[in-house]
Amino acid sequence: MRYHYKQPEFHIQIYGDLYICDHPVYKRCTLFKIGDKGLSVIQQRKIGKYTYWTEIDSWLCNDIYTHSKFKSYFDERARHIDDCGLYPTVTIRQIMWALKMKPLKRERWETVFDRKEI
Repeated sequence: MRYHYKQPEFHIQIYGDLYICDHPVYKRCTLFKIGDKGLSVIQQRKIGKYTYWTEIDSWLCNDIYTHSKFKSYFDERARHIDDCGLYPTVTIRQIMWALKMKPLKRERWETVFDRKEI
């Protein structure tokens, strides 16, 4: 039994779109949208000594969107776009935890948001 979520050998991203915006924490995210409501999901990456937030890995999008608990999580968190062109945002770890999915392997350099919304 595996403890961490592993990338499949083959995948095709069907759900989730790349969304480019002017958020203070990130510039690109994965947007899950149903009707007029949307939810942004971000993942932290590292280059050298620096970290940044960006869209999630494409191989995770389908598994998150098709999860049995995703719709209720989406309905609870998703909102209409605000005046600044932003949707509510969660990290990949927050959504995986809420959906009771196995987590991604955590790196020492990763940071955590202590609030519900970003």
